[in-house]
Amino acid sequence: MELSSKKQQTTTTNPLTLVKYTQHHKSRHDVQDFVNFSMNKIPDLKVRLRRETHEKLVDDAIMLTEIDQCEHMQFIIKLAKAKKGLELGVFTGYSALSFAEALPDDGLLIAVDVNKEWTDLGKKYWKEAGVDHKIQLRLEGGDIVLNELLADESNIDTFDFAFVDADKPNYPNYYDRIIKLLKPNGFLMIDNTIWNGKTTDETLRNSDENARCIWKTVQMALNDERVDVHSIYLSDGLTIVQKK
Repeated sequence: MELSSKKQQTTTTNPLTLVKYTQHHKSRHDVQDFVNFSMNKIPDLKVRLRRETHEKLVDDAIMLTEIDQCEHMQFIIKLAKAKKGLELGVFTGYSALSFAEALPDDGLLIAVDVNKEWTDLGKKYWKEAGVDHKIQLRLEGGDIVLNELLADESNIDTFDFAFVDADKPNYPNYYDRIIKLLKPNGFLMIDNTIWNGKTTDETLRNSDENARCIWKTVQMALNDERVDVHSIYLSDGLTIVQKK
């Protein structure tokens, strides 16, 4: 989810300010669009997938993971030379497409959701991109799939990465099971960890179940000696947890 932001003003008391914003500067949305389409290589089919999602699902299209975030995650997956990944929360498959593009031809992404209508929209784009053979779509939901994977001990410590962008109240329930599936140096990417700013404010956190559960998950990671944690203010917040 994309966050709106007010224009910032520089002050002489902040030595870390690197950019002076004025009323003549473009909005954050304009700059983001420029970066996305003028400083990245975004295939036309991915643009069409986003367009169709907006046209058919209208307000629900806000659940699309932002372009720059997907490019960032895809780049990390490539750098890690990952071959096996897990995604909880597929929606119309834009992020799954980005991940599959980063995997080798024999790679595997287990993509988990519960909504066939949404995932059907994305499947034709996976096929057009030539990555559908890398994506194993599961529509049973996160709990069932995670329990099934862990029931087979051969899956433990074998996943290179995971991405969670599913039902926020279940983030804490997913966390430990995903860490068990990751191999050493594998990483978990947790989406929406800013949650429109609500996780940054204790009062707002306590009045919003999604924000509270997201914050709880981040705290679980920060207090988990098995992992290293890095959070970045990208889109609606991305926290990356790497298993030691």
